[in-house]
Parts: sequence; C-alpha cells; structure tokens
Amino acid sequence: MIILGIDPGSITTGYAFLEKNGSSLKVLEYGTIHAPAANALEDRLLHIISRLEELLDRYRPHALSMEGVFFAKNAKSALVLGHIRGAILVACRKRGLSYNEYPPKVVKQAVTGNGAAAKEQVASMIFAQLGISGGDLPLDASDALAIAWTHANPSPLSIAITGTAANLKNGSKKSVSLTSRKKKATTRQWMDLIEKMGGTIQ
Repeated sequence: MIILGIDPGSITTGYAFLEKNGSSLKVLEYGTIHAPAANALEDRLLHIISRLEELLDRYRPHALSMEGVFFAKNAKSALVLGHIRGAILVACRKRGLSYNEYPPKVVKQAVTGNGAAAKEQVASMIFAQLGISGGDLPLDASDALAIAWTHANPSPLSIAITGTAANLKNGSKKSVSLTSRKKKATTRQWMDLIEKMGGTIQ
C-alpha cells in the first residue's frame, strides 16, 4: 500500500509518499510544493494542485492522510487553508484514495510519544524512525512524513479517532455501537494517551 501524507499550506505544502509492505516502510519521495506568495490565491492553488496531481499519477497512492485539526491566526487564514485542503481532497478522491484525518497531537504522540513535542523534535524522530537523513527541507516536509507514518502505524487512539470519524460520516448506528464497545475495552489506554498529550479527564 502506498500512503500519501500531506501538510497543507497555501504557499508551501509538504508531501510524503510511503510504501508499506507488511511491517516495513519505504520512503518513495517527500518534499514541498512552493507557490510564490505574491501570486493570487487562485494561481497558488492551481500551481500546488497541478504539481500534486503529477505526483499522484506517478506514485498512484491508495490512501491520503492529512491533519484533521488546524489552527489559523484569523478567519481569513482559516478560509484560505480550507480552500487548499478542499482542493487536495478533490484531487485525491478523483483518483479513488481513501482519506483519514489525524489531529496534530495524535501525530506527535505517535511519532515521539509526546503530544506536545516541538516540530523539530517530530522531524528528528521521524527521520530516525524511517532511517533517512533530513537534509535542508522545510518542516512542512517532515510533518508530511510524520502524518503518513502515523497512518501506517496506527495507535489505539488514532484508530479510535478515524473509526469514530468514519461512523459519523456514514451515520451508522451499528458501527457506533461497535466502536463504543471497543472504547470500553481500552479505557485505560485512552486515559493514558490523553494524559500524555496534556489533556485532562473529567
């Protein structure tokens, strides 16, 4: 299975293609797609998506993984980021990719064991996990690697999150019931993971 990890941005978008074969992972390519900040938004989107589509057609991935929660300085920034996320989703869904979202803290927890880790720590750990050198690429590229790696190595928390998201999209009461029973069976794991990520349990 080939997994595409994306760290979306309207100027710089990080991407990573990982090939999973059993328990082994191979890095096919990772990097960034950069659009000049001086260009209009629609031209930046066209540039990023056109380049991404070339990569999609070259590697033909099976799954897209992207951050499910994002923060912006203001409403305009959130809207711009929403545009690029939507364009990426359309390009990938046209090619039949499955889609999963992972909150930033889940990615950090999966890669480093610390949901509050700095981006630099995530980069260092993901390069060590994959046995590659980082080079001088921006952190957007290492973030994309980390997102793809999280999808390839799901933790109990990421499995529960993606399972719950799928249940909500499908509106399946039966699936929700099955997921609920699974949660009860791993309550201690949930509590440990949430506490490690700096969360509180009421």
